Formats: sequence, structure tokens, C-alpha cells
Amino acid sequence: FIAKYPRYERMGLKDLCDAIHGIYKANDIARLTTEMYLSNMEPAMKPSDAFAKMAHREIDRVEIDKLEGRITSVLLTPYPPGIPLLIPGERFNATIVRYLKFARDFNERFPGFETDIHGLVKGETDGKPVYYVDCVR
Repeated sequence: FIAKYPRYERMGLKDLCDAIHGIYKANDIARLTTEMYLSNMEPAMKPSDAFAKMAHREIDRVEIDKLEGRITSVLLTPYPPGIPLLIPGERFNATIVRYLKFARDFNERFPGFETDIHGLVKGETDGKPVYYVDCVR
């Protein structure tokens, strides 16, 4: 692990835990995750129609910063808790986008401890990680 992520070599477990807890606290993740599951999930089209758009390549790979208002063509499921957040055909809202931005920032700050979100695709642009979700065109 240290060979792959040398930034942790001189960091004790307590310091690492404090740093991770600090970013969770600063972003009020307990509240944010509750709010995102309670936020207005707007169905914009039938799930089967949204999935069909993906099957027919009628989708755009959209960066996190541009997701608000877009319709997902995939199931979006954060782990933990492993409960689907959006199903194909639902529209992204500001609260969900805020959570995805947190996940992106967390992953950049703590490599090796990445947040796992099924449906979120990691790419790279100019040597920097970029995260996308496949949305209906």
C-alpha cells in the first residue's frame, strides 16, 4: 500500500483517521447523505426508455460539474450504503451533484480510500482524474 501511495508513509493511523473524519465533518456528510436520499427524485422518463437510450448509444458522458438537470441512463449507487440513489430515467438535482463533488474531492485527497459509487465513471484529462455519469442525450 505504501509503495503505491507513499504520501501515507509518515502518517500514523490516528492522523489518517483524523484527516478523513475532518473532511467528512467539514462537508457534513452525515447530513448530506441523508438529504440526498430524501431530495426530490424527479422521474423524467421510464427506466426502460432511459436504459434503451444507453443500449442505442444515445447518451452523453457528462462530467460531475455539468450533471444538474440531466437524466441518468444508469443506476447510480453509492457504497456504503449500497442503496440505489438514482435509477435510469431520473434527473440529477443539486444535492446529488454536491455529494458527487464531495466524492471526487475525497478521492483526490485520499487515494487508496476512494469512495465507491456504481455508475460513476473515472477518466483522465490532462493527467487529472475526471468523473462522469452516462446521461440521456
